[in-house]
Amino acid sequence: MAHDLSTVTAAILAGGLGTRLRSIVADRPKVLAGIRGRPFLSYLLDQIDAAGVKSVTVCTGYMGEQVRSAFGDTYGNLRLALPLFESDPVLVLNGDSFCDLDLKEFWHFHRILEAVGSLALTEMDDTRRYGRVLMHTDGTISLFAEKINTSGPGWINAGIYLLSQRLLLSIPEGRPVSLEQEVFPSWTDQGLSGYCHTSRFLDIGTPESYGAAEQFFSLPGS
Repeated sequence: MAHDLSTVTAAILAGGLGTRLRSIVADRPKVLAGIRGRPFLSYLLDQIDAAGVKSVTVCTGYMGEQVRSAFGDTYGNLRLALPLFESDPVLVLNGDSFCDLDLKEFWHFHRILEAVGSLALTEMDDTRRYGRVLMHTDGTISLFAEKINTSGPGWINAGIYLLSQRLLLSIPEGRPVSLEQEVFPSWTDQGLSGYCHTSRFLDIGTPESYGAAEQFFSLPGS
């Protein structure tokens, strides 16, 4: 396993339909939604670049041609893009959320554990909108529940993952697959590690949360 992130491939998942956001961002995919004069995707690329990552693949779907026009070559879904990934593991980021955790520290955590996969988690006062993640006492994930109707504080998926090629190869082919709703729940017996960190988190998936993005990226550390 590499000692740093310079030889690790990053994949940004940018294929979502953005249905809930379409009332205010109808002419472009979510990753190109404007924030402080820049597309949202550029903030993710800045974070990846600051961590020393040299190779990035953007996995597109809905309105993917706009992403290609703005940022260059892209690819299809995560499973289809697997032949492009030269590293093991792969750093994967959701294209509609941002968590300001230190990617180098996340990588160090994953490398020390030699985990098959690690999911970055952040704490929320109310997990109702996001679902929640529960862990065993050894830090491995016991439950990944996406958007369940359970309120109160807890750990949520922060949208940043380090995943082995073995796990990625097990993603079903030939159809759209949701990591959060289908894949991660099925991987809870694989020894996934949860990286718990109280980092600021932003999900731009709704008009309300998108409206908070201007302030989020105006604060130090973003």
